[in-house]
Amino acid sequence: MMDFEALAQPGIRGLRAYDPGHDLVALRRAAAAPLLELGSNENPYGPSPRARLAAIDALAAAHVYPDPLGGDLKRALARHHGVEAAQVLLGNGSHEVLMQLAQVFAGAGDEVVAAQYGFAVYALAAQAAGATLRLAPALPRDHAMPRGHDLDALRAAITPRTRLVYLANPNNPTGTWYSGAAFEAFLAAVPADVLVVVDEAYAEYVDAPDWASAVPLLARHPNLVVTRTFSKAFALAGLRVGYALAHPGLLAVMERVRESFNVNTPALAAAEAALDDTGHLQASVAANRAQREALAAALRARGVAVAPSQTNFLLAEFGEATARIEAGLRARGVILRPMGGYGLGDCLRITVGTADDNARLLAALDEVMA
Repeated sequence: MMDFEALAQPGIRGLRAYDPGHDLVALRRAAAAPLLELGSNENPYGPSPRARLAAIDALAAAHVYPDPLGGDLKRALARHHGVEAAQVLLGNGSHEVLMQLAQVFAGAGDEVVAAQYGFAVYALAAQAAGATLRLAPALPRDHAMPRGHDLDALRAAITPRTRLVYLANPNNPTGTWYSGAAFEAFLAAVPADVLVVVDEAYAEYVDAPDWASAVPLLARHPNLVVTRTFSKAFALAGLRVGYALAHPGLLAVMERVRESFNVNTPALAAAEAALDDTGHLQASVAANRAQREALAAALRARGVAVAPSQTNFLLAEFGEATARIEAGLRARGVILRPMGGYGLGDCLRITVGTADDNARLLAALDEVMA
């Protein structure tokens, strides 16, 4: 038997693949009734009708390769964000872009800094590139942003070997955020040769007055990268479209490793149409906000600690009963996301559903907690 582990590059040996939480396909097949899937931060209100039609129409050209440059979508995103088209890099979801950043700019002997309780892909990206991951401790549980990013700790973790810093605003899986003013001060203190990657996957959901996108800072900080996705608020998770905004020179280097035709034709068409349908996006975001507040209040009324959130999910702390509650809900067809892989074994991440979804969740939760 060949030792394939030994044949792998050092950074890949011992690397654990991304954990989606549950094998949802297997759970669906085994379920006697439709599951209530509240573990993947998907948008229950679905994509824009315009996006659906655009994807369907695009299938007529399924026998032809997609635009390798994604030019129309890039130009639409450039107009949307007030940047140049050369400042846009498309990805097969933002996951691909986050991985490529480490692949291009970090390697053996380098360090990548990320926050404790940050998105799992940051650690995967660092290890796959052969770099050393340095985790900065998160804010304490009794903080206003429990387990959120500590920007002072992140700055302190940077050393002369640091090549990349990954942050998320708002953060997955905690739902917490940091202010625009705090980030601007942080960025000013980071050495100019260290790339700062801000993952804004949930930006469209934010209504906190102190939050600010990092996009306007791109003009003054060539070491800044901002990533976004169409998977969350735009509800195109199944089509896999993400992107990075950065200095044209930085993205020109990344283009060398971008896979050919990495975003397919229906995805390109649907994303461009979704971006143009602001009415659908606003309605979806408003519905999420109302249900997020209602669900958080209902959980707190049941004695469950819930972190503040500016996303489409809540991080709920169930303590020692977490595993029992998760299993009990799963037995009732309600699927939440266990957080043990994030070092949060006492928590479950709950996607905010529709009013009917949340009512079903709470009814099942009452049965299990009783």
